[in-house]
Amino acid sequence: MTADSIVLRKCQGLDELRACVALQKQVWNFSDVELVPLRIFVVAEKIGGQVIGGFDSRELVGFAFAIPGFRTGRAYLHSHMLAVLQEYRNAGLGRRLKLFQRDEAMARGFELIEWTFDPLEIKNAYLNIERLGAIARRYHVNQYGITSSPLQGGLPTDRLLAEWWLKSKRVETLLVNEARTPFQTLKTISVPAQIYEWKASSSTKERAREVLDCNRQDFLQAFSGGLTVLGYQRDEAGNGKYLLGKWDENWAY
Repeated sequence: MTADSIVLRKCQGLDELRACVALQKQVWNFSDVELVPLRIFVVAEKIGGQVIGGFDSRELVGFAFAIPGFRTGRAYLHSHMLAVLQEYRNAGLGRRLKLFQRDEAMARGFELIEWTFDPLEIKNAYLNIERLGAIARRYHVNQYGITSSPLQGGLPTDRLLAEWWLKSKRVETLLVNEARTPFQTLKTISVPAQIYEWKASSSTKERAREVLDCNRQDFLQAFSGGLTVLGYQRDEAGNGKYLLGKWDENWAY
């Protein structure tokens, strides 16, 4: 299987939307009370959101789910979920789903897609910042409270807010040349590769909490000082590092 062999299209009908709910449960293992229910997928499809599926033959193996939002005089899409089955990961399917979202959104006149992501998730941060060209300059403390998902490890659900300016020079340059727009790094914030192991074990979970707490303060201080996440690095050992600099509003247009 390669990512290119998966067919991407809008989900159609209740059965495919039910498959999204089931895949959501399989990926995050939420308790039933925390699942996004079928009705919300149905509503999103009808009010201008996105429910985009990745299909291997007739089987749903990934989806992207977004709802419309409005803030400071601008309509945008909030991408609430991106899910890919375990056996289909690390082959580029997540990026393909995001790029399909971008194409569909721009066709309807949207210039911005936003989503939140766990600041401790190294692979996800790399995808968002380096492979898609999103930026981050807002931080939400414990956005969803303590959740039932084992992926969260019982830690507070702190989230960075990704802004994906779909028509920006930054994004266009990245997608065409596979190189981001140069900037001066003024601050870095690191995430150790061991974070996944620390979150998964009760004996080391406090170490993960210490990283979260320390980075939370660094992000809040940096953002209040006008800095923005503009880059992300991973070293050979798997450690991650956020690169922060000054964002020029003209880059979004």
